[in-house]
Amino acid sequence: MSDPSFDPVSFLDRAVRTPSHESVDGTRELVVETLDRFGVESEVVAGGCVLAEKRSPAPDAGPHLVANTHLDTVTPHVPFERGAAREGERTGAEPGDAPSEEVIRGRGACDAKGPLAALLSGFLAADPERGRLTLALTPDEEALSLGAAALTGKLPGTEDRLDGDLYLVGEPTGLDACTAAKGRFQGTVELSGTAAHAAEFAGANAVAAAEGALAAIRTFDADADEHPQLGPPKLTPTVIEGGEATNQVPADCAITVDRRSVPPETAEGFRSSLAAAVRSRVPDDVGVDVALTDRESPFFEAFSTDPDHELVEAVANAARTAADSVGLPADRGGAVRPFGAATEASYFAPAPTVVFGPGDLADDAGAVAHAEREYVRVREVEAAAATVERSMAALLGDAEARNRSD
Repeated sequence: MSDPSFDPVSFLDRAVRTPSHESVDGTRELVVETLDRFGVESEVVAGGCVLAEKRSPAPDAGPHLVANTHLDTVTPHVPFERGAAREGERTGAEPGDAPSEEVIRGRGACDAKGPLAALLSGFLAADPERGRLTLALTPDEEALSLGAAALTGKLPGTEDRLDGDLYLVGEPTGLDACTAAKGRFQGTVELSGTAAHAAEFAGANAVAAAEGALAAIRTFDADADEHPQLGPPKLTPTVIEGGEATNQVPADCAITVDRRSVPPETAEGFRSSLAAAVRSRVPDDVGVDVALTDRESPFFEAFSTDPDHELVEAVANAARTAADSVGLPADRGGAVRPFGAATEASYFAPAPTVVFGPGDLADDAGAVAHAEREYVRVREVEAAAATVERSMAALLGDAEARNRSD
């Protein structure tokens, strides 16, 4: 169903060859040139985001669907390679006499230039009959997400330029429709005591107080409810520092923590709750301060979308059809599940949001995204492009005709 004049795999070839770990300028230029070649006007806004829009004849009669992914990749750049799949890269037996599985390797192959190729293919092919469609590409998801934060009005002095009703976010999901993801916060528990000579029974030992603080961290989620899609939250102490001399009662100790949250917890709610829990387990003569790591953009908070929402149904159904059409195994694509990493999808909640795309964060052989063996299967890119096109048609097509067919 993809637009015959746009080949998502050829685009992906060029995109993976274009480094975007230090600057996204080259990849952004490739996208803008592609949109221009197909007669679609775009603009670069909010510190490097690319926006393009298609309006139907009845923009108020349907939803505003936003298709989003990011242009940047992590370091270092991994060179492009295209060829037959190696052991661990195949998806099972080939149907009939089909040739060997073909893959594209290199930085960004699955995170997230494969999803970018699919979203761009669907956007170019789309012809909305109602509502409107926006393509929103961000420049720094792998860093601070300042672009997405500015687009959504979450930075001081900015306003929500998207105001979408539905969001389709491109990430490597193995062609599954991912409806939720845990948030990620980082903070520091600072304990402040009073220095003294270690030979004296004096001072207030901040390092010794860490015993109570770590106990509070360990039991923090003892009574937490499990989220129906994401399970329990997780709190992990990751770095501890304290003391200056081996013969001195230490006055300071700091514990860095990594938080993987579930709805409805917010970053500030987590911070204040953890401060109270630590305070209750630390001696009164030791001060307690819990602060979130300073950053310009908000942390990614957890999000979840009702698995029965029409957006989820449209993507999952289209993915199953598309996966079957390219000969993928029956269990590949179309499942409804949570996503395994925090993403800019967090900024779009509480609007219904689905994370979707070709490729995997990890496979049976180990890490894929962000790894030196990053790859994506060519036929999954083709299936993802078809999925995006079908989903957009289902959501922005003639509602009355669709209801009659149902």
